[in-house]
Amino acid sequence: MFGKRGAQDERVKGPTLAQVVARPNKPEVVSASAPNLSIVNLDPVRHLAGSAPANPAPVGQPVKRKDDQYYELKTQVFAALIEAIDVSQLAKMGTQESRNAIEEIVKDIVAAKKVVMSIAEQDELLQDICNDVLGYGPLEPLLMRDDIADIMVNGADTVYIEVGGKIQKTDIRFRDNAQLLHLCQRIVSQVGRRVDESSPICDARLADGSRVNVIAPPLAIDGPTLTIRKFKKDKLTLDQLVRFGSITQEGADVLQIIGRVRCNVIVSGGTGSGKTTLLNCLTRYIEPGERIVTCEDAAELQLQQPHVVRLETRPPNIEGEGQVTMRDLVKNCLRMRPERIIVGEVRGAEAFDLLQAMNTGHDGSMGTLHANSPREALSRIESMITMGGYSLPSKTIREMIASSVDVIVQAARLRDGSRRITHITEVLGLEGDVIITQDLFVYDMKGEDPQGNILGTHRSTGVGRPRFWDRARYFGEEKRLAAALDAAEQSGL
Repeated sequence: MFGKRGAQDERVKGPTLAQVVARPNKPEVVSASAPNLSIVNLDPVRHLAGSAPANPAPVGQPVKRKDDQYYELKTQVFAALIEAIDVSQLAKMGTQESRNAIEEIVKDIVAAKKVVMSIAEQDELLQDICNDVLGYGPLEPLLMRDDIADIMVNGADTVYIEVGGKIQKTDIRFRDNAQLLHLCQRIVSQVGRRVDESSPICDARLADGSRVNVIAPPLAIDGPTLTIRKFKKDKLTLDQLVRFGSITQEGADVLQIIGRVRCNVIVSGGTGSGKTTLLNCLTRYIEPGERIVTCEDAAELQLQQPHVVRLETRPPNIEGEGQVTMRDLVKNCLRMRPERIIVGEVRGAEAFDLLQAMNTGHDGSMGTLHANSPREALSRIESMITMGGYSLPSKTIREMIASSVDVIVQAARLRDGSRRITHITEVLGLEGDVIITQDLFVYDMKGEDPQGNILGTHRSTGVGRPRFWDRARYFGEEKRLAAALDAAEQSGL
């Protein structure tokens, strides 16, 4: 992936290291650590940072990582680096070439300041500064870890992470709020968005699909607040959810069939309950030949099918124009000849358009929404349609919901941090003014062990023939569905 830098390597294209560090109208000196490379005179750098640090690192004393002295040295070295390099030339180099160039210049700056550091400490400083210039700064080590679910930055000095469902405070911090805001602006600019005082709230995503939210001053009082919902590099499957205890094998088999036979599915759950992960799992069982159109505020779904069209909303520009809402995307989907429409999260009036799509030939459409139970999910859909300005009788809206939604899959994050699929519920129809539902699988909590872990079991409610039985038979899945339901009932789950 990264090319190997070499002075004689003719394959390396773009500027040389000398071009990167040599800036016009500045005297050059020969680096002691790299005699064949030229860097700019470090005197202007010393002038920028002061002739000596306010609290200089004592000669012979290593700079301790994560203390104030370390961050002060890092600030001075970083300022010197920016003064010494030509950023426009650096941008034309490959990642590894850029990293090598930066490391060599940083070594010279540290040597010029006569700071005594161990090899390990110098490597840490080099890594931190390279991350600041080329990556995501202090957050780079956290983003590399696959066990972290969320990264929460509450200003420059406070960074929390979620591991195993539990929130932990880290010792990572930013140089100041300006560095944090600069990182936020770099992240959102990659997807064509902006965050500043005039537009202080922004949703974005990283290259791997991780969800990003930024809220900046003056709305965030203690400095920019950055929240990253991290996605695992290895995409979860229903089989893995079975191993984690989120659902039983029989329940997973039923979910596979639901995804396969084009049931209209709503994935419901609270914040951080795993709705998007579960939606990704369900979409794995869509046939490769189907045309899928996804609509999201920030593109984070990771569908594996070959025929996928991904759409993303757009916020208004600085003049307040050009906004493209989720409802605009869902309405436009209907003109794109989709076979399935996947809405990342249903938040407002687009619920009406999604229900219409589900009920007019786009079977197998899916979406997520925030709700704490299947019954509450139905009420939320009705409320969102009403708030969208539709003056329809409640019974008409409920008839539309009952005829459109086939299955609600409820996810929950329990108080011990574990995530469980607590309900697989199908919508039967309308009786009077009440939408009738029946549970196929539910999760019963039994208590907790001495370590505070929730104990519970998934059980089948004993429904032998769900409403989507005819649909399963149409797709040739009725025998497999019957076997899964029988196995669940016999196991007593």
